[in-house]
Amino acid sequence: MNDIALDVLERASVGNMDAFGQIYKATSSFVYNVAFRTTHNSADAEEVTQDVFMKIYKNLKGFQLRSAFKTWVYRITVNTAINRYRKSKKEEKNRVDYDNIIESLPDSRLATEGVAQRDNEARLNALLDMLSYEHKTCLILREIEGLSYQEIAGTLRIPVNTVRSRLKRARQALLEEAGRGKP
Repeated sequence: MNDIALDVLERASVGNMDAFGQIYKATSSFVYNVAFRTTHNSADAEEVTQDVFMKIYKNLKGFQLRSAFKTWVYRITVNTAINRYRKSKKEEKNRVDYDNIIESLPDSRLATEGVAQRDNEARLNALLDMLSYEHKTCLILREIEGLSYQEIAGTLRIPVNTVRSRLKRARQALLEEAGRGKP
């Protein structure tokens, strides 16, 4: 990354877009490379790069020359990239958990026979969709798959008491919703 002249930083900090463009040209490949090394994903790195430059633009007025501009940009980039990486991993884990649960459902339960069964299934799905992912997962594993609390805890890598509280909250939410006369 090339050094940025102090006058360019000052002009950019008061909204001069030409000066900000110079900052972007001088730092964008550096920001992207740091983001890519952190996220290991080009789409995430592009998103991080956009986020970083929005943060730089918004916070440039507050940048005080206590550290080098490169250090400041690096810190913003690393923090933004780490947050994006964590978010991506969490989303990926949730997607994998959901896919695993769906794949584990026996085909006989998914088969629909007649209008009444399709209606009941639609109601059940509507009720389950109202629950958080964590509550829905515990409820499916317990009530549909018949797993014990210990087995659920092991499968989801959570304490048994967490399984109990999630099941209780899920059941309470379903009862409340059913009492309202919805799905």
